[in-house]
Amino acid sequence: MGNLPTTFLAHIDNKGVPHLLEEHLLQVAYLAVENAQYFGGQKWANLAGRWHDLGKYRSGFQRYIRQVNGADAHIECKVSGREKTHSAAGALWAIQTLGQKHGSGGELAARVFAYLIASHHAGLYDWDGGLEARLAEEDSRTELAEALAANPPDSILSAEEFVPDLRNIPGGSAGFALWVRMLFSCLVDADFLDTEAFFDQAKPEFRQGFPSLYAMLAAFDAHMGEVAAQAADTTVNRLRADILHQCRDKAELPPGFFSLTVPTGGGKTLSSLGFALRHAVHHKKRRIIYAIPYTSIIEQTADVFRDVFTALGDEVLIEHHSQADADEKSETARSRLACENWDAPLIVTTNVQLFESLFAAKTSRCRKLHNIAGSVIVLDEAQQLPPEFLQPILDALNLLVKHYGVTVVLCTATQPALASTRYFDANRNLRGLDEVREIIDDPDALYAQLKRVSVELPTDWNMPVSWETVVQSLTVEDCVLAIVNTRKAARELHRLMPSDTIHLSALMCGAHRTAVIDTIKSRLKAKRAGHDTEPLRVVSTQLVEAGVDLDFPVVWRALAGLDSIAQAAGRCNREGRIDEGGRVVVFVPPEPLPPGLLRKAGNACISTLHTQHEEPLARELFERFFQQLYHATDLDAKGVCALLKVEPSTLGVQFRSAAQAFRLIDDEDSASVVVRYTAKCDELDMLLNTLKKDGPQRWLMRKLQRYTISIKRREAEKLLGRGLSLPMPGLYVQEADDLYDDDLGFLLQDIPFNPSANVI
Repeated sequence: MGNLPTTFLAHIDNKGVPHLLEEHLLQVAYLAVENAQYFGGQKWANLAGRWHDLGKYRSGFQRYIRQVNGADAHIECKVSGREKTHSAAGALWAIQTLGQKHGSGGELAARVFAYLIASHHAGLYDWDGGLEARLAEEDSRTELAEALAANPPDSILSAEEFVPDLRNIPGGSAGFALWVRMLFSCLVDADFLDTEAFFDQAKPEFRQGFPSLYAMLAAFDAHMGEVAAQAADTTVNRLRADILHQCRDKAELPPGFFSLTVPTGGGKTLSSLGFALRHAVHHKKRRIIYAIPYTSIIEQTADVFRDVFTALGDEVLIEHHSQADADEKSETARSRLACENWDAPLIVTTNVQLFESLFAAKTSRCRKLHNIAGSVIVLDEAQQLPPEFLQPILDALNLLVKHYGVTVVLCTATQPALASTRYFDANRNLRGLDEVREIIDDPDALYAQLKRVSVELPTDWNMPVSWETVVQSLTVEDCVLAIVNTRKAARELHRLMPSDTIHLSALMCGAHRTAVIDTIKSRLKAKRAGHDTEPLRVVSTQLVEAGVDLDFPVVWRALAGLDSIAQAAGRCNREGRIDEGGRVVVFVPPEPLPPGLLRKAGNACISTLHTQHEEPLARELFERFFQQLYHATDLDAKGVCALLKVEPSTLGVQFRSAAQAFRLIDDEDSASVVVRYTAKCDELDMLLNTLKKDGPQRWLMRKLQRYTISIKRREAEKLLGRGLSLPMPGLYVQEADDLYDDDLGFLLQDIPFNPSANVI
């Protein structure tokens, strides 16, 4: 074979079939250019693709790849030994060749390629203490020298047509970090796809076959026509039809920011989808990304959408979240692959997936970013955007809309109206969303027409009500929902209530909650028909306040944010069947609000309502409420914006540190526990036996998510050997039957509650 082989390989499959290195580099460049065309990054993507594996020309790597084959053999850090490293050579080649040709300006611009190429396996580096140090290592310089000694062809090395110009970065210096992550996405997705196609030629075929947005729009219109023909002629249904009409009418407006302000129960989910489909088709957008704050809502929303598109078959959308309920049959190869890079026309995902990906450093999380360009993003329940991360989120949304062809729809009953001039203190230099266009012609008139409840406020906001007093009021009601702020409060109130009271919290696994909610809906329907004469009383945490279509005549809500009170009111007289209106009672609970955001929201609610003597849920009050809440909160609590600010002289950005700081859910402090939900024990035993026998598989872990709850890691560790086992790192399994109750869910027994961490 010799020290300098004449045939250079990128990969060898398990059968010994070679993948030529030059072929791989040129194909990755081609795919990366295709990925970058939606934001004008083609020239940068081309060179990054051609140079990303330049280090594979070194003789040591060529010897190594001929000895260790397979899909993971080329990935750095998979196997020990310096021969496999290959991601520094291209980075240094960019600095050397562009510096020689264009001077210091070229050398500075080349650092963009250094980020992209040196990071394409390990994830984006921080400049300080990361990339800067790696580029200075002797091993990195040796890697480049050895690669160049193999005389790579000019088709790979040449940069003749490239002129480095950092003046045209989308968004300027404020947009530099997102632009680099977008280019990184173009490169790593192209690398993934070409490598995947070599190792499994069938996989690219599975990435095709989703229906077009045009076909989906036609199916949506046909479905909604059938719904309208079958709908009863009620005030609520007429208003829902008008909301959909306005969404369709406004969909041809130019792309940008939109708000869809519709009271709960006004049909905003389907209306927002109708707007997004028609807007996407008219403006030739590539896809729709429907982002939802809670995983508990995702499954319901995805099922509603699938019902709309039944005529187009099973594969019309993908769910991308940790609890997608799929088995090895229903999770198709196409949907599984599309989840990796969102190459599908309709994605239903979580805020966590969307926003953590936008700030990610890992290759697997970043590779979908370029597919966000040219899309319509619907932010359902937009008031749930996390205040502690609001500033970096708004910055990213502004960049996406202004420079990446994205349209954003803020969809909610309690619109936070995030305009800079309304909500933010200019002295703090906070940047909001401007030029947001409202889709509904007259939201105030719509709210008046859809008013279905009266709200009773406490006479004294400083006077808590005992649980015993709350129980006395609840037990005189035949059909009532009580919503409290913490799991602890839900259990305490439920304990004092009559034995037939229903309990709901996130300490019940998803399958358990779904079964209970289905029972509640069935009983509500039976009570309306006069077939159920037994009292129906439910005590729940706030998990029922979004996306759960319950319709109670009376709702009690513990003091919380004004948006939460409005969401609770949306579970009361939802369909407008009670002519005199439903009844919502707000009370001050005996326990103080948990510290942190919940307490700030409660204080902002009191400040907003304590002098209010008319309509507590008047639309204009939400502006005052959110202003109070945002002023009480550090809107960049983790300092993400500072970490992503580019240092002009070095182009230094702390990508990895920013990604670690931007964590909407602190996974390191939580533990996943598979619980023994009695109704599904047989299925659980089968799944756990498969886990024990075959180890973790993607379909299996997703299936187990339906029987998984989240608790504090320290709480799980206390129960190890006392009812919990740890069959694999990161996943606890309930072994003792007495840890799960068919009414209350998981029992933490003697472990003290941390109220601020157990809010749902």
